[in-house]
Amino acid sequence: MTEEKESVWEGFKAFLMRGNVIDLAVAVVIGAAFTNVVNAVVKGLINPLVGAFGTRDLDQYSSCLDGPCETNAAGEVVSGIPIMWGTVLSATLSFLITAAVVYFLMVLPMSKYLARRAAKLKQEQAEQAEVEAAEIVLLREIRDELVSQRGGSATNGAPAGT
Repeated sequence: MTEEKESVWEGFKAFLMRGNVIDLAVAVVIGAAFTNVVNAVVKGLINPLVGAFGTRDLDQYSSCLDGPCETNAAGEVVSGIPIMWGTVLSATLSFLITAAVVYFLMVLPMSKYLARRAAKLKQEQAEQAEVEAAEIVLLREIRDELVSQRGGSATNGAPAGT
């Protein structure tokens, strides 16, 4: 029973210490901080630009589905069914800005870096293969020379040219 608990504990510790979990935790923290930046850009820049054509706050754009929408002094809807399409538009703009920044500042540079790294690795492997091929040719020449010095009999029954 203790052995099983220890193995579960050890497995859990190994899981937590893997790079993927740490990377994910860092990504969540950075994403949460980045959300504040994007929301500030939408509220401070995008909303005023849209406000040049109407209301300053996208959340104010709405339509009423059922009859006229009436609100009380606290801003709560008393009658009607409001459709808050301005809020949806604001959230969509936030998402698009976040996605664009993540793609252009993180995903694109990382994919280019990984492509360059893969090309470099492929080139190194090709060079290594050339070196190994040259070594094989040299070893064959040495073998052939040794066979010819012994009087022409090849070892293991192999002909001198292979």
